[in-house]
Amino acid sequence: MASNQQIYYKQNRIKQLRAFCYAAQTGSISEAAELVFLSQPTVTLQVQALERELDVVLFERRGPKIRLTPEGDILYRLAKPLVEGMDKLEETFASHCGRLETGMLNIAAGESTILNVLPESIRRFTTTYPGVELKLHNVKGRDGLEMIRSDEVDLAVGSLLEVPDDVTYRSLMTYAPMLITPLSHPLVGKERITLEDISPYGLILPPRKLNTWKTVDLVFKQHGVNYKVVLETGGWEVIKKYVELGIGISIVTSVCLTNTDQLARIPLADYFPYRSYGVVIRRGKFLSPQAKRFLEILDKTFSAPIANINNAQS
Repeated sequence: MASNQQIYYKQNRIKQLRAFCYAAQTGSISEAAELVFLSQPTVTLQVQALERELDVVLFERRGPKIRLTPEGDILYRLAKPLVEGMDKLEETFASHCGRLETGMLNIAAGESTILNVLPESIRRFTTTYPGVELKLHNVKGRDGLEMIRSDEVDLAVGSLLEVPDDVTYRSLMTYAPMLITPLSHPLVGKERITLEDISPYGLILPPRKLNTWKTVDLVFKQHGVNYKVVLETGGWEVIKKYVELGIGISIVTSVCLTNTDQLARIPLADYFPYRSYGVVIRRGKFLSPQAKRFLEILDKTFSAPIANINNAQS
């Protein structure tokens, strides 16, 4: 039987690891103190005690901000799932007992994903678990990845052309590349559209930092064809509106196209790759019961084997 001293030591270690993980997550002792409802000196003492016991330096201290050392990074990756598991023990227990009545689920996704990929899954989830607070974060580009890395969200749904080592990605479905033009555009009705056909017309594209621009640029350069951009703007809905107004044409993924769009659609699969959309999760992350249930609903909605994505995180 464990002695009182051993029990105290284990309880204290849990507190130390919790303070350490929140400090690592926020990069700030003061912010960590607010999250764990302790004073800043108490969090500092807990981290220092952990450093003494493990005989390592866990943080580089640069003014008010702190950064993990290599040893600190190793401990964070080991301790984070333990701390998350303890923090969500009540919800996990309730879930295993067949109850999921409270809690929160944070999902990051781009505008088109929120409008065209997620609605049915969101409807099913909110209907099945009305007591769970669901937050959809509308993000652009790689902002969703940063939210995943900082644990601001449980998961993201979107498209990744390159998968970083610190996340897992599981495709849900794929969408075709399309050239969109006004209904009266000269390219409408041509039997086969080439890049040379597109070249004289101005393109409307998302910002240069995003994957769509990079892909367009790469494809045209690979084929030795010039192109010109008449407008750079964010958001597929905005781009569609300006194409409809005749300001330019665009190359999009069919995920953003609906039956009500007043646009001509011309397939471009001969030149551009299909784009997959799927679930992105930080590698090694403890999935909350809410996140697991949402993944199960995505699995049913898209008939894709993503329910056991947790198994792919080691």
